[in-house]
Amino acid sequence: MAIPHNARLKAFVATVVPETAKLFYRDVLGFKLLSEDKYALQFEASGTLLRIAIVNGFTPYPFTVLGWDVDDIEAVIRSLNNKNVIFEKYSFLEQNELGVWNSGEAKVAWFKDPDGNVLSLTQY
Repeated sequence: MAIPHNARLKAFVATVVPETAKLFYRDVLGFKLLSEDKYALQFEASGTLLRIAIVNGFTPYPFTVLGWDVDDIEAVIRSLNNKNVIFEKYSFLEQNELGVWNSGEAKVAWFKDPDGNVLSLTQY
């Protein structure tokens, strides 16, 4: 049997600093904290369950692990900048002053969570 079409997707990322991660995902990104225990934090994140696994150590991937499609990328970036979120600038991409890269089909910007997980915003 295949995964049912109505099965809800759950995303996972890791943290070694759960209290800082909780503040970031709840207070900065605005997601609803559903539960927390010694193993993980679980959030309602824009319709997806997001489980932040508490680990003793890990090396963040150098690529995007979570991303959100937004209607107005520059407004979201400015809002996050006001909460001290810094957007990444990559030497191999042409990005504007806010860190937005225009792919021709979409505008994309990247930022990191407290553990260094790369997150992104995309506007089509």
